[in-house]
Amino acid sequence: MDPSVPFDFHPVLLDAAIPLAALLGLAVGSWLTTVVDRLPRILEYDWDESSREGRRDPASRPSLWRPACRCPACGGAIRGWRRIPLAGWAGLRGRCGDCGARIAWRYPLIEALTAALFALCVWHYGPGPAALCAMALAAALVALAWIDAETGLLPDLITLPLTWAGLLVNAFHVFTSPEQAILGAAIGYLFLWALHHAFRWATGREGIGYGDFKLLAALGAWLGLGALPMMLIVASLAGVAVGLGLILARRVGRDQPQPFGPYLALAGIVALLVTGLP
Repeated sequence: MDPSVPFDFHPVLLDAAIPLAALLGLAVGSWLTTVVDRLPRILEYDWDESSREGRRDPASRPSLWRPACRCPACGGAIRGWRRIPLAGWAGLRGRCGDCGARIAWRYPLIEALTAALFALCVWHYGPGPAALCAMALAAALVALAWIDAETGLLPDLITLPLTWAGLLVNAFHVFTSPEQAILGAAIGYLFLWALHHAFRWATGREGIGYGDFKLLAALGAWLGLGALPMMLIVASLAGVAVGLGLILARRVGRDQPQPFGPYLALAGIVALLVTGLP
């Protein structure tokens, strides 16, 4: 029996768990599109509010929970079957049902990606607590990667709780030992912190951001010290490959900084899905 599976599941139930996980991933992915869209606006509001010393109406603060999803172009509410992940987008042929404006590819891509990752987590770990924890980490990484790619931000509202969650999960030896989780978090942060300051001393320019330190610390807390070298290699290779591709395609300039968070998130997902239980 696989140690990641807490009970001796019937093979039919094991087969059913993967599509059920994918359906859960679709639902979670639909909510992640809201997080990706609204969390940066919430942070921008809070920063602006702090500079204004609280002179705006608190009711004007954006929220993850209200209002209901609306078309960015016309403001029309998205209701009924149109809210069904992927199916609503496909049924509308990628356009708003009210104004006909094109719906950004971000929405179906996040939903499909989250569904695929949830299914892979159950396939890799089997139904059980480890798979649920892996799905939670994967969902957070999808949100962080997308937010960083679009805004250059890795919000503390996600990275810091994610670090503590990893330490808590591994207090029960889910992915690694508590000692390895603590070392992974500490050394992950300190390694990128040292690299950042060495780069700034050598070039006089900013390199890796503080959000990247916190994200690698979170990944170290979840996956342990032993996973750090592989994650750094995967993230670096992916960053170099994509960066060179964008430069050759003249999508970005040679000196234009690029977010590193999406590559760290990719590396975390790779490590999550190629490693096993402690």
